[in-house]
Amino acid sequence: MFATEVLACYAARCRDEPLPAEVVHHAKRAVIDWHAALYPGLDAPAVRALIAVLADDLDRGAARLAGGRAATPRAAALIQGTAAHAAEVDDSFRDAMVHPGAATIAAALAAAQSVGASGLDLLRGVVVGYEVSTRIGVALGRAHYEHWHNTGTVGSFGAAAAAGFLLGLDEQAFANALAMTGTFSAGLQQAFRSEAMAKPLHAGRAAEAGMLAAQLAARGVRSSLDILDGEGGMGRAMGDFADWSQIGATLGRDFNTMRLTFKNHVGCGHNFPAIDGVLGIQDLHGFTYRDIERIHLGVYRATLDIAPHVDPIDADQARFSLHYMVASALVHGSVRLSAFDAQRLNDTATRALMKRITRTLDPAIDAAFPGRRGARVEITLHDGRRFTHVQSDRKGDPELPLSDAELGDKLIELASPAIGGEAAAALLARLWDLDIHQELP
Repeated sequence: MFATEVLACYAARCRDEPLPAEVVHHAKRAVIDWHAALYPGLDAPAVRALIAVLADDLDRGAARLAGGRAATPRAAALIQGTAAHAAEVDDSFRDAMVHPGAATIAAALAAAQSVGASGLDLLRGVVVGYEVSTRIGVALGRAHYEHWHNTGTVGSFGAAAAAGFLLGLDEQAFANALAMTGTFSAGLQQAFRSEAMAKPLHAGRAAEAGMLAAQLAARGVRSSLDILDGEGGMGRAMGDFADWSQIGATLGRDFNTMRLTFKNHVGCGHNFPAIDGVLGIQDLHGFTYRDIERIHLGVYRATLDIAPHVDPIDADQARFSLHYMVASALVHGSVRLSAFDAQRLNDTATRALMKRITRTLDPAIDAAFPGRRGARVEITLHDGRRFTHVQSDRKGDPELPLSDAELGDKLIELASPAIGGEAAAALLARLWDLDIHQELP
């Protein structure tokens, strides 16, 4: 069997096998986190532009945007997939180096709305999408991540799998949907190493590509089922001879959905271990940013590549600046949405501290990537004291997870400015009850 057929066989089994209660709970956590990421992203420039460009696909169609505006399913997936990645607060699965939720849940929700699926159906589709996409990402490995943005490439498979499940594709059609997705996949890291405004479009296009592939497969369109593992397939063309032999080894028994990372800061997650490390040292030893003479950060390669901006000129670059995010955390105590306001970007104390930060590749930290995301932190104070700490994981990783209460607080914090505190609290309650009351958000 080709890899697409193995994954399709798993999806077919999911129609007849109930999900363990613990997996359902983690799927609800993912949907809650997706909504927390969605609302602040809806006002992003790229999303506003999308809504204007896609005007012909709005105010009609079987899906709807947050707030209730009607949309065609593909437009809803594209817009909300983009929005859910725009504020840089969406989930991730470390081993696949992917933000799976933005595209998967955007497509799942649009598909569920288009067919009148229940809340539990939505959760089941989300799980199928996460399990399929994360395994493809793991197989493609670190070689793929050197140039490709997995959220755009791998994320499209999550969208196709979730949409295909909810559209009721049979096993053959599901395999063809994944096969089509393999040739639709795209997203280069170069798109955000200098100018990051278009980065969230990778997630939106992944959601749209997956939705389109599922819709076409439902109409009988076929594609090359060996798109992943064929001689000229994705594993060779976009990776380093990926090994697909274990793609289905643990499907249905071991759920990656239960090992997601939910962000505890705003911005590029590769910066988070350094932020957690410096704040931990500061909290333990009680100094302020004014006491710091210099900071040195030992990080893994992806941090250097993806968060390269030493002197960011705007909010997009600041979200991918290790120097800015670490300095802002020490000066202001956290990195929230306000860290990227125009006034905060030019804060003199933050800018001064940034000049006292250096960074290098740490071989031991790099060797642990992608399974562990860490940083080695060294802080020297003006009085001569020097503190060193290895931050092996990030708050929000499976080893240091956000509690259900913390996840709920995240949604309230990020959604309230858009819809109000009362509506955000009501939304949170509905999402926790998705499998009980069966009402789609």
